[in-house]
Amino acid sequence: MFRSLATAASGMEAQQTKLDVTANNIANVSTNGFKKGRAEFADLMYQQIRPGGSPTGTGTNAPTGTEIGLGTRLVSTARSHSQGELRQTGNQLDVAIEGHGFLPVTLPGGGTAYTRNGALHMSAEGRLVNSDGYSVAGEITVPPDAQSVSIAADGTVSARIPGDTQPTELGKIQLAMFANPGGLVAEGGTLFKETSASGTAVLGAPGEGGSGSLRQGMLEVSNVNVVEEMIDLISGQRAYEINSRVIKAADEMLGQTVQLR
Repeated sequence: MFRSLATAASGMEAQQTKLDVTANNIANVSTNGFKKGRAEFADLMYQQIRPGGSPTGTGTNAPTGTEIGLGTRLVSTARSHSQGELRQTGNQLDVAIEGHGFLPVTLPGGGTAYTRNGALHMSAEGRLVNSDGYSVAGEITVPPDAQSVSIAADGTVSARIPGDTQPTELGKIQLAMFANPGGLVAEGGTLFKETSASGTAVLGAPGEGGSGSLRQGMLEVSNVNVVEEMIDLISGQRAYEINSRVIKAADEMLGQTVQLR
């Protein structure tokens, strides 16, 4: 019975963690470029009372063992990098990635982060930046007199300058690919950083190596499915409730044992 108390408590803690992950998914259902998380669990060690195959008599062996599990534990909060729906915005600086690549973002300290949020803006110097002001696409600078900016599917950025008959090419946006995107660490602000688990970023032009193409005037919305999250919420709530009932039942049994004369 003492085992059941600790085992059920680990189950309650697991379901609380699952609820935390689900809550974060639902909270970010409207966050552009957000990738949903999923709590993954594994069973704990087992107390082995009798191993399978142990002798039970002369010439006989137990066909199965006797083991009692000691609960569950959190293994990881895996992140799904599946493609989110592309939404039309009409903003010429918005760009969506239709594929598996990431936009490199230069951080203030000189490091590089990666994002799927293509809601771009223009700084006072004409550089393409994200909503936090971090430079995107290297040193591409839009002239102040540019009438319009176009971003092609292959990442070519062009601007129409007064007096020029043809658009002026300003540079190219590159996309980063990772051997294991699930190994990226989330930094907040829809930014990710590479780790030893994700592998080193491989830069390339959009459309190469499965990185995907760019879609101007569109944004990739969160890949969270509200219906699925509501189902996870209800199942987690029920599992938490059942584990709490196990603790209550074990407590009542212990109380009855104490009252024995």
